[in-house]
Amino acid sequence: MKKGITILAIESSCDDTSVAVIRDGHVLSNLVSNQEVHGAYGGVVPELASRAHQANIVPVTDLALKKAGVSTGEIDAVAFTRGPGLLGSLLVGTSFAKGFALARKIPLIAVNHLQAHVLAHFILDNGEETRLPVFPFLCLLVSGGHTRIILLKDYLEMEVIGNTIDDAAGEAFDKCGKILGFPYPAGPMIDLLAQQGNKKAFTFSKPSVKGLDFSFSGLKTNFLYFLRDRLKKDKDFIEKHKADLCASLQNTITGILINKLVKASQVTGIKEIGIAGGVSANSELREAFVREGQKRGWNIFIPKVSYTTDNAAMIGITGYYKYLRGEFCGQDVVPVARF
Repeated sequence: MKKGITILAIESSCDDTSVAVIRDGHVLSNLVSNQEVHGAYGGVVPELASRAHQANIVPVTDLALKKAGVSTGEIDAVAFTRGPGLLGSLLVGTSFAKGFALARKIPLIAVNHLQAHVLAHFILDNGEETRLPVFPFLCLLVSGGHTRIILLKDYLEMEVIGNTIDDAAGEAFDKCGKILGFPYPAGPMIDLLAQQGNKKAFTFSKPSVKGLDFSFSGLKTNFLYFLRDRLKKDKDFIEKHKADLCASLQNTITGILINKLVKASQVTGIKEIGIAGGVSANSELREAFVREGQKRGWNIFIPKVSYTTDNAAMIGITGYYKYLRGEFCGQDVVPVARF
């Protein structure tokens, strides 16, 4: 007897090849194959990323199905990341999803990567109690390429009410980290060193942006000029103060994010609030979010760290809700770098 709706999910928007199997909203498997080669280049190299996806997609899918204990004949639909992302990487995932669905005559489901990050809050883990948000729900989506505040009225009904006008928060972490001499991605290293530093040691500029929008380019420039001036006086300034610099930078970025989220809650009157995206794994952001939530009586939601970075489980849960609404796409669908 068939057991519920089973979705095979493919995520290949950037440099991680991820495959998951979702049944009725529950994760049966969620595997990610990382590409360490990009660290040597200070960022993701699109051509290398797409080649690695081609090598990884079949074995990762095979392993995900085996770990889930699911045969190819039990799959009801294939969900895949259509965009946004690196076009070459997206082409690999899209082409594989098309072939898998065509061979088995099952539906295809195209997923918006950003929408999936937000819906990570609705992933169910077998054997674990999961709190789910109720609508309306506010979510701060913060990653390497995007910083947005999104209002959810339903699973697939979302409105962007705040956006970055230039750099994303994750870009600010990575670019400032590069100035400090850290390899890509710099965010995790900054987070680690910040725990040993004084977050009040240095003050960096916070942008004045109206409404619920963000800006991080000015902070990045201020950080660069600050170090340039200090290095003129002491060539070892960075090495002597690295932990304090990381702590102060992280505190500044966290403050900008939380302040806008507070404003969004006040403007909308919503107290069901979550954070999502790769930067939501940052320890200080999580701690500040919890403190603010307790202070303001928010009902807060923070995904598991494994569901914050790019992963196929979030593609699968989005695909599941689209399946329930019959939102399928044809074999003529093409990936898009930007929506």
